[in-house]
Amino acid sequence: MGPVLASPISLYIIWYGHWNPVHQATIRDFIYSLSSASSSSSASYPSVSAWWRTVRLYTDQTGSNVTGTIDLSGQFYNFKYSHGADLSRLDVQSIIRNAVTSHPNGLPLDPQSGLYLVLTSIDVQVQDFCRAVCGFHYFTFPNVVGATVPYAWVGHSGAQCPGMCAYPFAWPKDYYGKPPPSTSTGGNNLMRPPNGDPGVDGMISVIAHELAEASTNPLVNAWYAGDDPTAPAEIADMCLGVYGTGGGGGYAGVVSKDSWGNGYNLNGVRGRRYLVQWVWDPVRRRCFGPNALD
Repeated sequence: MGPVLASPISLYIIWYGHWNPVHQATIRDFIYSLSSASSSSSASYPSVSAWWRTVRLYTDQTGSNVTGTIDLSGQFYNFKYSHGADLSRLDVQSIIRNAVTSHPNGLPLDPQSGLYLVLTSIDVQVQDFCRAVCGFHYFTFPNVVGATVPYAWVGHSGAQCPGMCAYPFAWPKDYYGKPPPSTSTGGNNLMRPPNGDPGVDGMISVIAHELAEASTNPLVNAWYAGDDPTAPAEIADMCLGVYGTGGGGGYAGVVSKDSWGNGYNLNGVRGRRYLVQWVWDPVRRRCFGPNALD
């Protein structure tokens, strides 16, 4: 009976720490690709905006669907590590407060349409990161931020746990299964990232995961499975590790590869390609993405 994000979303990115501008551009282009208005004419099928159409199938109690419009409305650069490089979960809310109270270049506090995305750089540790989570979403507390607004956090796993948070571009360190076979050049047959960086390409799928769940369960009282809303299985949790037909159990599924062997399943703006996990389709009642073969 809880709300979904049915009104057009104003997305605000907070870049925490030191970021490579090339990596920032990769992430920004993914955000631009989500909205059907911005990518339908410039991204071929299967597109990122077509992937978001599955998220749009979810409705609130009035029958209003999740919005198809996600506008990148502002960015804040916290390159001074205002809360250090070892953060608690609650620190993420304080980082949002810092961004909306900074002058003159702060972000607006937007309880009507705002969704805040905190992205931490490769050198920042966050509570439970690499142990239990690669990202999370929740809502802010008014006594911390000044209003209740949905937000998500995603960390750059490249130097900390790419095998956990950037799979299938890296192999899990503590996984005892058989690794991919070696190649004649001494490497292995792990999937290569479509934008050239395992950590950032891994972040893209986690960002998609958290935005999908923040939109369908923003106050943790809407769409989730299980009896405990404090530990829900949400629409992306249901399909973790599934990127194509036949995926599951450590197999990504059937995905495309470009001429360099980089794996992807979605097309974005500016010729971008991304590998993004599927989400639970409430109509088909299974995990689904636009690159499905059936």
